Amino acid sequence: MQRSVYSDCLEEANRYKWIASEKAGYDLGEAAIRQWVREHWNGYLRARWVEHLQGSCFWLELDRGDYGLLQRAFRDRQPLLNQILGWLKGGKENLDVIHWACAQDIDLNTVVEILEALDVNSRRLAHQFDR
Repeated sequence: MQRSVYSDCLEEANRYKWIASEKAGYDLGEAAIRQWVREHWNGYLRARWVEHLQGSCFWLELDRGDYGLLQRAFRDRQPLLNQILGWLKGGKENLDVIHWACAQDIDLNTVVEILEALDVNSRRLAHQFDR
């Protein structure tokens, strides 16, 4: 399945606008869309990125080489990978994951290897309003 992040997020933002407008009793228009972008875009994009990495959905705007990466890499470290992905999907950043790994006495070399392969910092996209 191939999808577009921007087309899909527009549906999400419009759904948010509709619900917020219903609550307010009038059409909030573009202000509601911009609010969705501020509050939800980063988490939305992070979740799509994980789907792309897992190979469950091909998102056109994301790196072709990353598609299904998790099916090819780190098979022997799946529990640790799942924990790291959980942190990243929840909006945490690399430093948060490293702090967690230190507190749990987890091998930092392995954690850094996974974080470098995922390379979350280079996978950010600007929303169309931010361009």
